[in-house]
Amino acid sequence: MIDTQLSVDVLQDDTRLPKVPEPGAMVIFGASGDLTARKLVPALYDLVARRRLPMEFVVVGVSRTQMSHDEFRKKLRKALDGQRPGGVSDDVWDSFCGNVFYLSGDTNKAETYEELKGFLKKLDGERGTQGNRAFYLASSPTLFPSIVEKLGEAGMNRGENGGWARLVLEKPFGRDLASARELNIDIRRYFEETQIYRIDHYLGKETVQNIMALRFSNSIFEPIWSQHYVDHVQITVAEELGVGARAGFYEEAGALRDIVQNHLMQVLCLTAMEPPVAFDAGDVREEKVKVLKAARRIPEDEVENFAVRGQYTRGWVWGEEVPGYREEKNIAPDSTTDTFVALKLFIDNWRWAGVPFYVRTGKRLPKRVTEIAIQFKPTPHAPFAGAGNLEPNVLVVRVQPEEGVSLKIGAKVPGSGFEIRSVNMDLLYGTAFLEEVPDAYQRLLLDLMLGDPTLFIRADETEGAWDVLDPVIRFWAESKEVSFYPAGSWGPEEAEELLMRDGRKWRRP
Repeated sequence: MIDTQLSVDVLQDDTRLPKVPEPGAMVIFGASGDLTARKLVPALYDLVARRRLPMEFVVVGVSRTQMSHDEFRKKLRKALDGQRPGGVSDDVWDSFCGNVFYLSGDTNKAETYEELKGFLKKLDGERGTQGNRAFYLASSPTLFPSIVEKLGEAGMNRGENGGWARLVLEKPFGRDLASARELNIDIRRYFEETQIYRIDHYLGKETVQNIMALRFSNSIFEPIWSQHYVDHVQITVAEELGVGARAGFYEEAGALRDIVQNHLMQVLCLTAMEPPVAFDAGDVREEKVKVLKAARRIPEDEVENFAVRGQYTRGWVWGEEVPGYREEKNIAPDSTTDTFVALKLFIDNWRWAGVPFYVRTGKRLPKRVTEIAIQFKPTPHAPFAGAGNLEPNVLVVRVQPEEGVSLKIGAKVPGSGFEIRSVNMDLLYGTAFLEEVPDAYQRLLLDLMLGDPTLFIRADETEGAWDVLDPVIRFWAESKEVSFYPAGSWGPEEAEELLMRDGRKWRRP
């Protein structure tokens, strides 16, 4: 059984011996790409620096680009130097890079996998990796079915000599419900569900996990976390950047597929879920699936009353004029791709009946911020003069950039009068804890090697999220209507009207 104290043992509590994974190899497909250099290798380097990985751990990169082992290592070192203002420890790097290897090959050809299989067997003997393999698909999602099929045909969907084999899939997982189901079927022809780790780096963020800690370890919050006391919930994922070099991907995906289907829906599930029996993979993921099952499906003919699709135009961000989306390189001049999405959702269960969940995400907004705001109902009667202008209590969980929790309460202003004013009680992670907050990929890669899927996404979670959003996807595919907003604003007017119709308004983070 998976250790239910994993998050404490591994990352936080220095009074206990940390869990160290078994020996093994991590094979990264698409190793010459941006994700490997920017996220995966820095996370693995940090884990080595913190002695969280065994000495018998190796990384094998696989990609089309022709490179030797040394050229691959030099490329990764250069990328790592650029991300570490304080410098990279030569001792740690030497220890790490000596276990980093590279194979060039076409992932559509069987001979690439035969070569990889032989190389991994060789490493088993030389480095003691014991036949354990984690295959990380950091390549284009269009290649997932082919890579999985070739791994299965080469017999690498099982570990060697009793070892284990695990498969990691990056988002986006499908484009809609039908494609997600088809992809699940394709993958499970060769890998069992227990071997599959669908990764969403948001679930590795400490503050996202803190939603559960806040709710289920504090008796003052859980009793009021329901329709009896909560007026509504707002979840915001805002970015100040435009599409940049991701134009090709973004034209195909848009904000709904890129952020809402995964990040936002996962955060919504953690916010709305019932208490799990234990903090383990089965119980936690089962409660998240129940939320998705209870989420009200939006009738296709009512999408305009529940969803807003926006796209940024030319505007100003931090004093700099920036181009509109249709002016970006490789973007169609008549594109209707969503760079902003706002939705009103309902969870039709006993706890949340009638409570709206407003979610939004967008590019070229005033600042980068991710937060969950639980707004409580106003007091039924305020006996103080001027208390009618008092703001309702709001509990805010800030995921980024300044991780923490804030609670807005009413308090008396010092003086002889009795004036009440709203003030914030703040907990900042950076000042409350001495430990450095680990990067999300550190946590998730370590859990992968430990075989703990708690913070990874199960097949029915993925399909459930697509099922909720499919009516919106179909309606927008037929409609050419898109609401525009200037870069540097908080989105189109239609998004404001979505809440104003209910007598509410968006928070300004």
